[in-house]
Amino acid sequence: QVQLVESGGGLVQGGGSLRLSCVASGATLSRYAMGWFRQAPGKEREFVAAISMRAIRLRYSDSVKGRFTISRDNAENTVYLQMHMLQPEDTAVYYCAADPDYSDFPGRVDYWGKGTLVTVSS
Repeated sequence: QVQLVESGGGLVQGGGSLRLSCVASGATLSRYAMGWFRQAPGKEREFVAAISMRAIRLRYSDSVKGRFTISRDNAENTVYLQMHMLQPEDTAVYYCAADPDYSDFPGRVDYWGKGTLVTVSS
């Protein structure tokens, strides 16, 4: 069973940057595709980005493409989401997710973290 713990959220001004981290335990991270999702107040959870086990395949939602970068360090069991040019509409709880099959992203992910809040002020 994979346990995921996110960190790095906080309050940032519009146009600023943040880097989220997700540390995995209970399993070898290199055996899982990883991803990030977010849920804004009053909205459904939405896909943000995904990365395959060896970081060969990447996928982004149109809303973050060119501004966010997903990466991973399998030796550190950590996945990152570097966010630039943040906008108020990026305000959300960001969730880390893991699945043994990259093709399961975004709709059939098995494991979830509890989330970290990102608030972007205008």
